[in-house]
Amino acid sequence: MESEDPIFTALYTYTKALSVALGYRDLLTRLHSERVLGLSGEIGVRFGLSGKELGILKIAASLHDIGKIGIPDHILLKTSQPDEAEWEKIKLHCEMGQGIMAATDIEGAQQASLVIRHHHEYYNGQGYPDGLSGEEISICSRIISIADSYDAMAVTRSYQNVKNHVEVMAILHQETGKKHDPELMLIFSEIIESSEFKATRI
Repeated sequence: MESEDPIFTALYTYTKALSVALGYRDLLTRLHSERVLGLSGEIGVRFGLSGKELGILKIAASLHDIGKIGIPDHILLKTSQPDEAEWEKIKLHCEMGQGIMAATDIEGAQQASLVIRHHHEYYNGQGYPDGLSGEEISICSRIISIADSYDAMAVTRSYQNVKNHVEVMAILHQETGKKHDPELMLIFSEIIESSEFKATRI
């Protein structure tokens, strides 16, 4: 495995303040992002990403939800399931996140911003915001999608009961080929069993 590209190491250092800002706005989202970063990194290493790709993945995973800074409090911090109109506003966090990352105007930011934009695209083309499918979606976005989905289901939210590891994996397998890349899911299914980020609830 190649070491991470120094360009992206520098970009990660300069954008850490964004993660801190997100934590002040919504601590649960920041903690979620840190776990998604850890899981994504494990998948990326096992997949054999290059140093440059790992750099992009690390930055985009840690800041994949940074666009939620632009979501109004009454929606972002709501303690019940969002309604349809609210959900449409939440979905804008992908594009907002792209804009925030791109605005840093540091070398490598444009690549990372596109990964952030596309982390909710589905393998079958039914995701958002651009309806990309298969390998039209960058490998880094496809990796983050799996890590994001796993952690979102495994950790309690104000409007959602936590699921245990077996329940989460059953859902992810049902979504494979629809939402998630089948090849990456095979890798994830192996690494999650020994990962420190595996859900502990029985």
